[in-house]
Amino acid sequence: MALRFDGKVAIVTGAGGGLGKTYALELAKRGCKVVVNDLGGDRHGTSSSSSMADKVVQEIKAAGGQAVANYDSVEFGDKIVKTAIDNFGKIDIVINNAGILRDVSFQKMTDLDWDLIFKVHVKGAYAVTKAAWPYMRDQKYGRIVVTSSNAGVHGNFGQVNYAAAKSALIGFANSLAQEGAKYNILANTLVPTAGSRLTETVMPQNLVDALKPDYVTPLVTYMVHDSFEESGKVFEAGAGWYGTIQYYKSKGKVISNATADDLAKNWSTITNMAGAEFIGTITEQSARLVSILEEHESSTGNASSGSSSSGGAFPSNIKSSALFQEMADGVKADPNAVKPLKAIVLYVITDGKNELGKFTLDFKSANPSVYLGDVQNGEKANATVTVADSDFVDIAAGKLNAQKAFMSGKLKVKGNVMLLQKLQALLEKAKKSKL
Repeated sequence: MALRFDGKVAIVTGAGGGLGKTYALELAKRGCKVVVNDLGGDRHGTSSSSSMADKVVQEIKAAGGQAVANYDSVEFGDKIVKTAIDNFGKIDIVINNAGILRDVSFQKMTDLDWDLIFKVHVKGAYAVTKAAWPYMRDQKYGRIVVTSSNAGVHGNFGQVNYAAAKSALIGFANSLAQEGAKYNILANTLVPTAGSRLTETVMPQNLVDALKPDYVTPLVTYMVHDSFEESGKVFEAGAGWYGTIQYYKSKGKVISNATADDLAKNWSTITNMAGAEFIGTITEQSARLVSILEEHESSTGNASSGSSSSGGAFPSNIKSSALFQEMADGVKADPNAVKPLKAIVLYVITDGKNELGKFTLDFKSANPSVYLGDVQNGEKANATVTVADSDFVDIAAGKLNAQKAFMSGKLKVKGNVMLLQKLQALLEKAKKSKL
């Protein structure tokens, strides 16, 4: 067993049976100390018993592992995390697995059917993770898994409440991934297909028997290990098959001042998934939209043209000149390093309102260069960046987050925004400049 968990502490909710039990047993077998949480209720969330969690703990201890039982409802996540801290002194891993079903058609659904599902699945995952979060931040380490469902991805008849809750958890984990990134806290979503107390109601018994929880366990085990590096992703497992779910968007179509009639006429183009693009983050989507609009402006002749003055030394009255000089020196020393970019980026530096100067990064020509002024030789910039002088200096120094600057409008980009990510190496060199 190369993937060991010695010294790690995990909380597994709903670990008295089914999937949760297999996770707890496997982690313990690999050296992890486990808090086995289970209210001991039925699949409808209407009863409780300590026996289920106790039996799993006994099984772990009998095999030489370390575990402790917790019988609290997941809505009291602070109590579950306290059990981990009191017994093991830390918390490294949270697997939000606990769940119930209240299957009923939407017409017959009651407020209780809705509220109980959200209390266990969404509030439960929130409460346990919220209580564990400060410990993970302080130790700069954490692995979080939330459990969604194919019902949350595709919907399912008779499970409006359950599907809505499971869909919410995907957004929950994706957002945690972004907030936890700088603290080495990874958060991902699991979509399991396995026979359990819950799936008995929606699957025939022979299929329940074929979909052993054990088939899902290897994926979860890997997802919470030290060596796992993915975050903000959705992974799926069932019957020995493993995969991932991603979001793709159609190329769509820009229709200026569109009416509903215009959309109706162009619907086949708007929804055509040929050439669809993968979108990983909301920042990528914002950048993609800006790029699409810029391309549309260029094709319709509405793109603005800048001044043509160029050449000369970088002006000393512009603080970021030092950054561009550093880039220029780097390109001159190793032009082959930027040739793979095959693009031109134009920076428009302002004082916050008025233009101070333009700098061109020409990595498209045979002789790459960084120079003062607008793009030369009749070429066009693949991306144009407009930013205040002081803000650009702060971004390069790491004092201002580039994504936040972009989202707040401090960093404005037209054209291929993704090119900017490829300039990171040059900006890292520029940080060393004495400003």
